[in-house]
Amino acid sequence: MKRILLADDHSFIRLGLIQILKDEYPTVEITEVADGDSLVKEVSQRTYDLVISDLDMPGRSGLEALEQVKLLKPDLPVLILSIYPEELYAVRVLKAGASGYLNKNAAPYELINAVQRILQGRKYITPDVSEKLLGQSGATAKPHETLTNREFEIFKLLAQGKTLTQIADAMSLALTTVSTHRGRILKKLDASSNSELTRYAIAHQLIKDIEL
Repeated sequence: MKRILLADDHSFIRLGLIQILKDEYPTVEITEVADGDSLVKEVSQRTYDLVISDLDMPGRSGLEALEQVKLLKPDLPVLILSIYPEELYAVRVLKAGASGYLNKNAAPYELINAVQRILQGRKYITPDVSEKLLGQSGATAKPHETLTNREFEIFKLLAQGKTLTQIADAMSLALTTVSTHRGRILKKLDASSNSELTRYAIAHQLIKDIEL
C-alpha cells in the first residue's frame, strides 16, 4: 500500500486531488497538511512513498519545504504543484530536488501520469522543461534566475508589497536577515526600490499584476 503526503492550503484542492488519486489507487493512504511547516514535520516523523506539495503556502513556502524535505529524506520523491506556468518555476524546483512539476490546470490524467512515473523512480519532466534545462547550460540566465531560493521567495513577497516585518514574521526570519537579503536582491536585479522589484516581477510574469 502506497502512502502519499499531500500539502495544500486549500481544502477543496486537496479534496479534488484525493479523489483523482483514489480513483487510480483505491488502497492508497493519503495524509493531508495545509502548510509547509506541517509538511516538514510529517516527513520527519513518518515514512511516505511520495510527497505532493503546492508551491505557495502560508509560512514556509513549498520551495523552502522542498529543500527541508530533501535534507531530511534525500530519497523521498516530491511532486510540486503550482498555478504558475512551468516555464517560470519548473527548472528552479527540479534543481532544488523535486521529481516533477505540474501546473494545477493540467488534466487529471497528467497528475496520474506524473505520479506513476515518479513512483517508478523516474522524473516527470515535460519536453518544454527538458529543453529549457538543456538550453540553460549555454544560455545567459535572467537576473531573477540567479537568486537563491530564499532570495527568490523574499523577492516575490517584496514585489507583492509586503513589508520587511511582514516577511520576517511569515518566514520566521530575523528582520536584519530579511533586510540583508533585500539588499542582495536589489543588487542582483539592478533595482533601487521595492516598486522597481514589483515592475520587474510583473514584466516577467512572476506575480499577478497589482496596482502600483
